[in-house]
Amino acid sequence: MTTADLHTLTGAYALHALADDERERFERHTAACADCAQEVRELTATAARLGLAVTTTPAPALKDHVMRRIATVRQDAPRTPPRSVPGGLRTRGFRPARWALAACVAAAAALGGTAVWQHERAQDARQEARRVERRADDVAAVLAAPDAVSRTTTTASGARGTVVVSRSRDRAVFVGTRMAKPPSGKVYQLWFDDAGTMRPAGLMDPGRTTQAVLMEGSVDDASGMGITVEPAGGSSEPTSAPVALLSFPA
Repeated sequence: MTTADLHTLTGAYALHALADDERERFERHTAACADCAQEVRELTATAARLGLAVTTTPAPALKDHVMRRIATVRQDAPRTPPRSVPGGLRTRGFRPARWALAACVAAAAALGGTAVWQHERAQDARQEARRVERRADDVAAVLAAPDAVSRTTTTASGARGTVVVSRSRDRAVFVGTRMAKPPSGKVYQLWFDDAGTMRPAGLMDPGRTTQAVLMEGSVDDASGMGITVEPAGGSSEPTSAPVALLSFPA
């Protein structure tokens, strides 16, 4: 493989799509090629943002909620022509009109309640979208930082884990690919290794096998990180043997 060929592997490297021997040669190449190193950081940041993208769909309960409210609104009674009597007075007819008014009020209340419910759900969706966007921006900032350095390991199960550290931002991002789903009721938890003491650094989404996670808290003087399987919600300290351990690159 020529140097020209190595220049074309930035995208495959950013997506963890290289074989081990190709990855090692490319990493040696990027140590001396600033252009490729910068392109890898940019492509990795872009891939992370795409991986964190979400869509918002209407809540499944919306239709049931509307149908229940419709069932409580009384149908307008059949209208009958008013019967005129001498003197211009009309009889009958006022009762159907009263029922029609009641139906309109009930319908307005039902639609108003549905509108409020929809508005609240829309606000929740917007807040979640903003939260995800901020998280994606934070992940991208670490991955694209000029001083970002990374280290990769492969677990016995074939999963790949890469930790990216930016000392200038004092933050770290863990990128896991092909990770097996944890047992039911369990979750992968990340840890900072502070001279042998594990400090909680956030949880991974148990439903995703590939994801980029901004580790919670500052890097500080941590020398590395670890991953363990913990009960849902996480633990204050590890309760199982580490799935993987990575030392931070100098």
